[in-house]
Amino acid sequence: MRCCFVRHGETPWNAERRLQGHQDIPLNALGLAQAGAAARYLAQRHATTPFAAVLSSDLLRARQTADTIAASLDLTVFDVPGLRERHYGAFEGKTPAEAAQHDAAGYAALAARADLAAQPGQAEALAAMVDRIEACLGQLAKQYTDQSVILVTHGGVLDVLYRRAMGRPLTGPRDAPIPNAGLNWLDLGVAGEGLQWTMRVWGETGHLADATLDEIL
Repeated sequence: MRCCFVRHGETPWNAERRLQGHQDIPLNALGLAQAGAAARYLAQRHATTPFAAVLSSDLLRARQTADTIAASLDLTVFDVPGLRERHYGAFEGKTPAEAAQHDAAGYAALAARADLAAQPGQAEALAAMVDRIEACLGQLAKQYTDQSVILVTHGGVLDVLYRRAMGRPLTGPRDAPIPNAGLNWLDLGVAGEGLQWTMRVWGETGHLADATLDEIL
C-alpha cells in the first residue's frame, strides 16, 4: 500500500498550543486554507498517479481536511476510527503550561514518553495507541495492496509512523517535525504478523504558502 499520510490543517487549539486528543475541534481559517492547498496539490498527483481512496480519522479536524481533499479528487471519504489521535485524558484542552500546573508529574511523564504502559492523567497508554494504529493499518494494507491511498490523521499518530518507519524507539522525545497539513509518503506492507515500513518523504510542505505549526508533543 502506497500511502500519503496528511496531518489535519490548523485548528484554534493548535494556534493556542492546546492538547486536542479526542476533543472535536474544527479547523480555523488557516487550517481550511491549508486543506485546500493540500487538495490542489494532491489533485495534480491524482491526475497522473490516481489514488484509490481517501481514509480519515473520524475526528472533525481530520474529516474536514479529508473532505476538502476528496472533493478535489472526486472521491468519497471513509472514516477510520483507528487513525484517531491519542486520548490525552485530563490534559486535553490545556496548554503545556496549564497541563504542568494541573499535574506536573503526570504531564512530565506524558511528555517524556518513557513508559509505554503508563497512563498519566488517565491518558491512553502509548502501547495501546500503537497497537490500535498498527492493527488498523494492517487491515488497510491488506485491503489496498498495490494501491495508493491518502490517509488523514493526527500528530501523535504520525509520530508513531515515523518512529516505526525509521526504526526509532517508541519511547523518548520526538526528533522529526509534524507540520499541520504536511504530507508524509510511506509504503506499507504486511510481513508475517507485523508491518513492513518504507519511508519515502517526510514533512513535505512545499504546497503550503504560509508557515505551519509543528505538533506539541
